[in-house]
Amino acid sequence: MRGLRKYLTPFAPDQSGAVSVLYEFGGIIVICDAGGCTGNICGFDEPRWFESKSALFSAGLRDMDAILGRDDRLVAKLADAVTKLDAKFAAIIGTPVPAVIGTDYHALKRMTEKKVDLPILTVDTDGMELYDKGEEKAWQELFRVFAGEKEDVIPGNIGILGMTPQDISDLRAADRIREHFAAEGKTAICYGMGNGLDDVKSVSNVEKHIVVAPAALEAAKYLERTYGTPYEIGYPLVDELVSDLDYNGKKVLVVQQQVMGTAIREEILKQAPDAQVTVASWFMMKPELRQEGDLHLRDEDDYVELVEKGGFDVIYADHCMERMTPKFAEIFVDTVHFAVSGRLA
Repeated sequence: MRGLRKYLTPFAPDQSGAVSVLYEFGGIIVICDAGGCTGNICGFDEPRWFESKSALFSAGLRDMDAILGRDDRLVAKLADAVTKLDAKFAAIIGTPVPAVIGTDYHALKRMTEKKVDLPILTVDTDGMELYDKGEEKAWQELFRVFAGEKEDVIPGNIGILGMTPQDISDLRAADRIREHFAAEGKTAICYGMGNGLDDVKSVSNVEKHIVVAPAALEAAKYLERTYGTPYEIGYPLVDELVSDLDYNGKKVLVVQQQVMGTAIREEILKQAPDAQVTVASWFMMKPELRQEGDLHLRDEDDYVELVEKGGFDVIYADHCMERMTPKFAEIFVDTVHFAVSGRLA
């Protein structure tokens, strides 16, 4: 049955993804809702909330505010918050409420800029898409607003695009990536996880970007068009994810976010060129990375049918998916994906 969930919990929506991108940049983030969406983000979708705080607020829209589209109330609240907090910018994140009443985000941005002496970001999420769509919009808005003038490239500076807990599932991964490149005499800049707004403003000084999540791919293309910065797609710590197994002649299924899934496939094929590796994901599948046989999973039945008919010898997926196919008796490798299970590595 389409849409029926018997095993998996609902995935985080697009407004949660937008917040995940902006969380560490020192801004006031306003969720344009009555309170429920903000509670879900803080309680379930943003694991950093429990160890580091961000200025994250609900707009607290009341029924008539939403029905009549009283944007002036939101602007007044935001202007008041700015006087009490040391913020570098303000971001307004959409939810189903402004989507239903047809909020004009460009007009809201201009209205807010007249009252608030800070850069204003607006992300037109509507709560109807998944987290990665919100991330994609937020990454582009972040660099459009803050990326500065072209600077000289600093050799050895490597920009890491797409670092969020939803995609990487490990709050310590950014530190290990920095250590990984430091061992090569290079400096890794993990935007949004340890590297802040100043690094975004000087984004043009990196020699290349590495895209670690499909949601950041459009931002990488924008930066390439704007500054000529090349990018590549991959995950620097992929060797941590691949188990030491004999893959020769084996059929392997990898269910992850697409970039990480593709990186696992490439690593397996280095060890066993005759392996057959299929990448599947519950989330966006970019044509640039998609190979024949790769597929987007929409419902639980899609995954169950794929496993039952695919004849796979090895499955890489989050542990919460193992119980979906109890008859699968081959090798199941737990590959944590916070966006699927709400669990961190």
